Amino acid sequence: MTERPPDHHATSLYCGVDVGASSTKLVLLGEDREVRGRSILKSGVDYAATARACLVDALDEAGAEENRIRRTVSTGYGRRNVDFADDARTELSCHGVGCYHHYPSAITIVDIGCQDNKIIRLDEGGRRVDFKMNRKCAAGTGAFLEEIALRLDIALDELEELASSTDEAVRLNSFCTVFASTEILSHLRRGEPLASLVRGAFASVVSRVAEMDQLRGEVVLTGGVVAHNPTTAEIFSEKLAGEVKVPPHPQFTGALGAALTALAQEEKDA
Repeated sequence: MTERPPDHHATSLYCGVDVGASSTKLVLLGEDREVRGRSILKSGVDYAATARACLVDALDEAGAEENRIRRTVSTGYGRRNVDFADDARTELSCHGVGCYHHYPSAITIVDIGCQDNKIIRLDEGGRRVDFKMNRKCAAGTGAFLEEIALRLDIALDELEELASSTDEAVRLNSFCTVFASTEILSHLRRGEPLASLVRGAFASVVSRVAEMDQLRGEVVLTGGVVAHNPTTAEIFSEKLAGEVKVPPHPQFTGALGAALTALAQEEKDA
């Protein structure tokens, strides 16, 4: 662990960094487990530099100096690239810890990211009992929605507004990103409303994820897709015939879990 000078005039901070393929998220926690600062930036090609830039942003929000950070844990695709981290943990571990912090019970976590999906089951004590991951295909991920937006020539941030404006969803028969994009263009030529097509694309993401495993019990949704497109949570609820949970700032769940892990490690070493 990196030695840092003690600061007797302010609470210590604990840092969690989640370096994803698309974006990097960072959370700073106080000793009371309250968030003091957070930051998110596109990961780009220099993960180390991006993680450092997130740290500067979050410290600025917290009004704190870096020497107040007692420990840092990194997670995510580029977790080994965070040069100021004291430890690195898997996404499965940190997402579990982050979600259990909000919902301390037996839960099924569904994380929909830009490049992959994860389904993680926790028992009542927060221990991971099972998981499934999908990294072989872009269908059911944020990359799928990015491709849809590109094919429709609309901004990515317009998808949510369109999908939430209608209850009608055009069914897409293909889960393949390339074929689904072509299918949507065919529907457009036949006069299907754009909003219904976008909602259909959201429903396709939900169906693809639901096919990975049986979603039972209390379901918690996290990740960038849910953060930017809350209508996906509504569609999940419809499909599962029950309310799903979405934690505050769902895109930061992994970084929160990493920061909580850093705090737990410090308490254990004390």
